[in-house]
Amino acid sequence: MFQKACYIFYMSYSIRSTNQADLPKLEAIFSQARSFMRESGNLSQWPEGTPKIEEVKRDIAQGVSYVVTDGDLLIATFSAIPGIDPTYLDIEGKWLNDEEYVTIHKLAKGKEGTHIFEFVVDFCFRIADNIRIDTHEDNAPMRHLLKKNGFSYCGIIHLKNGEPRLAFQKIRKKDD
Repeated sequence: MFQKACYIFYMSYSIRSTNQADLPKLEAIFSQARSFMRESGNLSQWPEGTPKIEEVKRDIAQGVSYVVTDGDLLIATFSAIPGIDPTYLDIEGKWLNDEEYVTIHKLAKGKEGTHIFEFVVDFCFRIADNIRIDTHEDNAPMRHLLKKNGFSYCGIIHLKNGEPRLAFQKIRKKDD
């Protein structure tokens, strides 16, 4: 069963719901993330103008968009979406289980902060016992983070536009 997400703190980090006033900062973070992807050899994921701010606004309205802050500094953003992700219904492979899950989308960090991914994963496990996420094949830094943090490769899914993505899942251990 899904639990209501709450504010959590780690070191000096905190996670809170995104608000409209955050949008200019999110655009800067997405730009920094795109630059990092290009420098890392990921030349095609997130073309200029993506993620679209309209999508972020929709996520804000649905209560699934979050920001990571370090004091007053906004350092990262992501969407944690509980429920069925339509693009995950058809997978070339197999999910670890068919239990309820939360999907992480639009994860991006600026130049500040470390261990953001681990912090986000911990937050998402407060929503559901299963996390699913996908990434571009050329996104080596994200694939590294997924492996390092115990995510299992499950197969290939296709976005609405037909582009393939590598799909991963992690199940919370009972003792967590």
